[in-house]
Amino acid sequence: MATYMHAPGENSRRRLYHPHAATHCYVLLDSDSIPNSMPRTPLLFLNVLIIAVCGLVYELLAGTLASYVLGDSVTQFSVIIGIYLSALGAGAWLSRFVGSAVARCFIEVELGVALLGGVSAPLLFLSFAQLSFFRLVLFGMVFAIGTLVGLELPLLMRILKDELEFKDLVSRVLTFDYVGALAASLLFPLFCVPQLGLVRTSLLFGLLNAFVGLWGTWLLRPLVRGSVIGLRVRGLLVVGLLVAGFVKSDALTSLAEDNLFADPIVYTKTTPYQRIVITRNRAGFQLFLNGNLQFSSVDEYRYHEALVQPAMLSAGDSPRNVLILGGGDGLALREVLKWSGVEHVTLVDLDPDMTALSRRFPLLAELNQRAFDDPRVMVVNQDAMIWLEDRAAAPPNRFDVALVDFPDPNSFSLGKLYTSRFYRVLQASLTPDAAVAVQCTSPLFARQSYWCIVRTMEATGFSVRPYHVTVPSFGEWGYALARRQPFDLPRQPLAGSRFLNEAALAAMFLLPEDLGPVDVEINRLDNQALVRYYESEWHRFQ
Repeated sequence: MATYMHAPGENSRRRLYHPHAATHCYVLLDSDSIPNSMPRTPLLFLNVLIIAVCGLVYELLAGTLASYVLGDSVTQFSVIIGIYLSALGAGAWLSRFVGSAVARCFIEVELGVALLGGVSAPLLFLSFAQLSFFRLVLFGMVFAIGTLVGLELPLLMRILKDELEFKDLVSRVLTFDYVGALAASLLFPLFCVPQLGLVRTSLLFGLLNAFVGLWGTWLLRPLVRGSVIGLRVRGLLVVGLLVAGFVKSDALTSLAEDNLFADPIVYTKTTPYQRIVITRNRAGFQLFLNGNLQFSSVDEYRYHEALVQPAMLSAGDSPRNVLILGGGDGLALREVLKWSGVEHVTLVDLDPDMTALSRRFPLLAELNQRAFDDPRVMVVNQDAMIWLEDRAAAPPNRFDVALVDFPDPNSFSLGKLYTSRFYRVLQASLTPDAAVAVQCTSPLFARQSYWCIVRTMEATGFSVRPYHVTVPSFGEWGYALARRQPFDLPRQPLAGSRFLNEAALAAMFLLPEDLGPVDVEINRLDNQALVRYYESEWHRFQ
């Protein structure tokens, strides 16, 4: 290990003695080059920890942002992980071409990672509007960041190689690397996304990398040939740029999302589960989840009357106990509460920020007629499938109607809620004469997806009657009405409906030729055929 000794007659200078050198090598250093009580090796291992955390966070950021636009399918995440890991290998291979200026190169790489990783989320947000351009930026950025991260550890190991035996060096570096990966995987979903948001997270971890590089100009000063003034100036510039970005992060996000949405944004919220955006125009407001339109206040009544009324009319007796799965906006709940015989409604939605949205956005509270304030309503913030499975063995009560109002199955986490397993556990919570209504995406634009949902329900023992309605904001939209036994179609809608009358209700169950059945697979947990259908069909319109 290198040790530092005072040269004779010098109070403000030090010399570096390396015991492996053939002769004593005296290097004159400024007195502030190495702090008096600063052991370098432990601090370098701390650098390994920070580097590992930052590197994995950048990868998670890329995957999360890709899910907003491309859907978080296995394909997207597999491609991102594959590109990132191959880039790590490319960076490790490139490290062999770094000659004697290892310490300087390490600092330069840290500043490069800081800048590129720090601005990755804002740049990806800005490229949202053009999908082809987004893919180019996404994959190029992942590869560039991965290459720089792949350079970091080999360079650090070369810096440390004279201070530790090889076996200790490898074990300690890899230990800190893996511990850092664990820390990042926990911090990202539990703290970073819900508390900071994606843009601030990107900029914050870029700052961490920048501080590692800047601090390295002092920590590694004995190993850096020549002046470090240029390195320090560049480090300060990177820190200043990232700090300015962090302060202006809301403006950066708004600028990016303004290019994605046609109307002005009036509300945004990043939750641990999704990105909530509300836009507004002269006609009304629109809710988007992860960039996908969920409803427009102008015509949502057509969608929700079509979802709720057929099931409420088809239940054996006057329905008293109703289950809503999804529907955190409260609009399906509003329609259910119009039925005077309803005694209790359980609404299960994963995201508490979604079910609390009407308290934060008054226009939504007006639209859903403050349905969440009704004493008959109980809200459960839990994964719907887990909640159903927990109560399947001995449900305290069974439901007369179940309304399934999940977002479209554009990911495997959503696709599981349309599987045969899901419909079987749902049946365990229903009365024998219960009716179920499921939103099933568009039978016109995603015909295979629509019929996959219908056939999957039939495969679990439901008798299913497909139907559809036109919602101007969505186009042609599909649903499935089901009971355990064959049943007659409902005929008389609820009095006072805005959209449904007797003729409209009957017309919903008449399918034209271009919406008719097609051959499809059953959607099971182990194949997720529905997600594959959905991605291939909707990709044509992106």
